[in-house]
Amino acid sequence: MAKKGDIGQVWDYIVNTQLWRSVMRHGYPDSPRNRSLAVMSNVFLHLHPIRLRKSGLRVRYTWCMGGLTFFLFLVETITGLLLMFYYRPTAEYAYHDIVYLRADVALGTMREIHRWGAHAMVITIWLHMMRVFLTGAYKPPREFNWGVGVILLVLTLLLSFTGYLLPWDQLAMWAITVGTNMARATPIMGHEGPGAALIKVGDISVVHAASDVRFGLLAGRFVGAPAILRFYVLHCVGFPLVAAFLIAVHFWRVRKDGGISGPL
Repeated sequence: MAKKGDIGQVWDYIVNTQLWRSVMRHGYPDSPRNRSLAVMSNVFLHLHPIRLRKSGLRVRYTWCMGGLTFFLFLVETITGLLLMFYYRPTAEYAYHDIVYLRADVALGTMREIHRWGAHAMVITIWLHMMRVFLTGAYKPPREFNWGVGVILLVLTLLLSFTGYLLPWDQLAMWAITVGTNMARATPIMGHEGPGAALIKVGDISVVHAASDVRFGLLAGRFVGAPAILRFYVLHCVGFPLVAAFLIAVHFWRVRKDGGISGPL
């Protein structure tokens, strides 16, 4: 049985090897200097501040809604990747693939985790925004990060909206029909919205039913096969990439603004 001293010698040998020192370019975080180096030299940790206010660790102050929202984003990413192995975004196969995932696939529970995780993420991001507002954490110098958070809220809602069509059942098709019909009233970009008639090329209006924002969402005049492919790309690639980038900016800005706001 190995003695405590033997384990210490083995550990000292490991941390002094060239491989370890090339990866971990600082000592164990047992001092303020090493803690700072550990954060600043790590691609994941450097987004966070080196020190935190005590209030930032109190659940009754933060509600932990920002962390839960990020955790749910990771859950959605992982489960979404697993679902992509089985789901085909075509009108012919989409509904059958959803039924197959629910009934026969061993990882079919990933679909339910993905669906309920999406609902939970909408709730947690709303609660996070409410907590930030109620505690005044949006005030200068944090107003830029508040704007980033608002954009992330919109992206979360767009992710839920685009994902709603993918099961390709009657509920999904008619819900997206109602949702995209509202886009016709978008100012300037919708052919029924205010200002649409002001955009003209010669005597021909360029904003009409065949070229407005609703047509761009559906790739047609109604919810059909082109729409499901477009929503699939936006849901799986477009919006997640933008959201991941803004989440990194959001975390980085929290660090630059001195960590989570609040009393010491």
